[in-house]
Amino acid sequence: MNNTQELLDFINKSKTAFQSAYEIKSILDKQGYNQVKEEDKWNLKKGGKYYVIKNDSAVIAFEIGTGEVEKDGFRLIGAHTDSPGFRIKPNAEMLVEGHYLKLNTEVYGGPILSTWFDRPLSIAGRVTLKSENVFKPEVELIDVNKPILIIPNLAIHMNRNINEGYLYNKQKDTLPLMTIANDDYSENVTLETQNNLEIEEENTDNKINNTKTEKLENESLNIVVNKLEKDDYLLKLIAETLKVDYKDILDFDLLLYEYTEGMLIGVNDEFISCGRLDDLWMVFAGLKALINSNEISATKVLVALDNEEIGSLTAQGANSSILENVLERITLGLKKEREDFKRALSNSIMISADLAHGLHPNYTEKCDPTSKPMLGKGPVLKIAAGGSYSTDSYASAVFKGICEKAKVPCQVFVNRSDLRGGTTIGPITASKLNIPVIDMGAPVLSMHSIRELASVKDNEYTIKAFTEFFN
Repeated sequence: MNNTQELLDFINKSKTAFQSAYEIKSILDKQGYNQVKEEDKWNLKKGGKYYVIKNDSAVIAFEIGTGEVEKDGFRLIGAHTDSPGFRIKPNAEMLVEGHYLKLNTEVYGGPILSTWFDRPLSIAGRVTLKSENVFKPEVELIDVNKPILIIPNLAIHMNRNINEGYLYNKQKDTLPLMTIANDDYSENVTLETQNNLEIEEENTDNKINNTKTEKLENESLNIVVNKLEKDDYLLKLIAETLKVDYKDILDFDLLLYEYTEGMLIGVNDEFISCGRLDDLWMVFAGLKALINSNEISATKVLVALDNEEIGSLTAQGANSSILENVLERITLGLKKEREDFKRALSNSIMISADLAHGLHPNYTEKCDPTSKPMLGKGPVLKIAAGGSYSTDSYASAVFKGICEKAKVPCQVFVNRSDLRGGTTIGPITASKLNIPVIDMGAPVLSMHSIRELASVKDNEYTIKAFTEFFN
């Protein structure tokens, strides 16, 4: 299997950040890495290969260098496991007109909403179950792996201005349809209601009898609504998938994903069309580089954190102490002192790997007039005077040197001065660790769409550059 097929296989299995962390773990296990846990004492050895998992959705993997950590420092590649989309709310079932069952969701991050319409969708994530210890509920990952949802568009005949621009209401327009209320089920409920009403109104006068039909319809509808909304329809689907009792389900972290898998497209299979390239592509490239690079004196670290799309302010996000804690514990696990950890940081450098905007063939005016990165022409340095990217001239020079040594082309991205761009984990990490951080990414089109577009060549270029960085 070549690198592109491996990338597609990795992303196709990584439906959410939880599945992504599991896939990273599976690959590391096969490569001889050992899991260490936060609650255990770490006794690490030079040349040892380890990883730690946080919240089932973030992974930090590292290979201890052959040198002294305080002198040779850390060499890090950081990316994130989450992607924009929709998260399912608690009590999600919503019955419409006693017939359609849809789910209540909220937007996660900043997806391009229109791209989620009229596509077969499924559900994946994490489920927490009852256990003997209330402080440690049992955790199961779930992937329904079946196209059970869709967000239908409103017909153009009912929304004539749709092609002139439409402001989507995130609470109304984007709720996915799940199923149709079973007609036999509804009829049985209606018959039961009718029988109850006949007993109740057996001796009533004509006036009451005249309103009997209306009362029957209203009560029947209410019963169907209450039954479907309160009968734990979603929980029972989860329980059936996991083969557990639905009453044991305490809570869940469930997200929607496009059921259709990523694929190669183009006349010569030169493009990658796939969801969640942002940022699983960079996670994959960093993982490949970590595994395939040579043993060196510095300690190599792959940082795959969660929740970048919503600001990283979580225990498993970059805007926490997780990375600093792990790096310090690596130092202490090598029988070094805290001052040695601070010395190690002064000799460290990191790549913050997140995707970059490529020149769009239909919107060339959206690109900076002098910096125009394109698909298929190599990884992209990301620079911003406002500090939303962490690359400065020093970090830029290091990465350009790496690319030159790896015989990989290197491009540069800056935003148009009249357009506000995004940000990454780079500035957060640079400020927390006080180390140089190179902000870069492989070029992509349709960023934050349900399907993003990349180049096969850039996958090869990025893996080569990352491997050279770790070498």
